[in-house]
Amino acid sequence: MSDKPIKIPGPDHPITVERNPARVVVTLGGRVIADTRDALTLREASYPAVQYIPRKDVDMSLLARTDHSSHCPYKGDASYFSIPSGGERSRNAVWTYESPHAAVAAIKDRLAFYPDRVDSIEEIQR
Repeated sequence: MSDKPIKIPGPDHPITVERNPARVVVTLGGRVIADTRDALTLREASYPAVQYIPRKDVDMSLLARTDHSSHCPYKGDASYFSIPSGGERSRNAVWTYESPHAAVAAIKDRLAFYPDRVDSIEEIQR
């Protein structure tokens, strides 16, 4: 049994996960790291919206899993990847919830990128 707290989103800390109708492209160093028309946008409380991208639409060969981890009481335990071509700036630039809490189950095995650790996360409207 885990001693980590599990919190349920609610009026005091809302979380929504919705399909993003835009194409989402992530680039670094002139290379496309991810390109999808199947992103999910997670909005949590007052934080900026985050795009969660399916692994099938990420060039996983450009990523390297790290031993870094973090815990969110609303989402669960996150694992991280670095993008070696980005150097120190792109260390632990990518996170994923491989076993998220039920309230955000839709983001399971999708990847999210820190905007300041890549060159761009572009939403292209159709």
